[in-house]
Amino acid sequence: MAQTLVNIRMDEELKKNMEQTCQELGMNMTTAITIFAKKMTREKRIPFDVSVDPFYSESNMAHLRRGVEALNAGNGVEHDIIEADE
Repeated sequence: MAQTLVNIRMDEELKKNMEQTCQELGMNMTTAITIFAKKMTREKRIPFDVSVDPFYSESNMAHLRRGVEALNAGNGVEHDIIEADE
């Protein structure tokens, strides 16, 4: 089968961490990306869940900004840690 070159860009730290993980799994990045491409092609989907972290939702970010403003104004209120359902 003919081979082709694929160039991708990613954050340097992410690349370093991925190379380390691949090494621990006994493969290189090319093999890992090829496994991803084969699985995606076979299943016709991204082979893992892709979702937005609700922590970064606009409503939560607005709530956090209000809290920071209150703290900066000396009006902070202590409360218990709220555990999110997973």
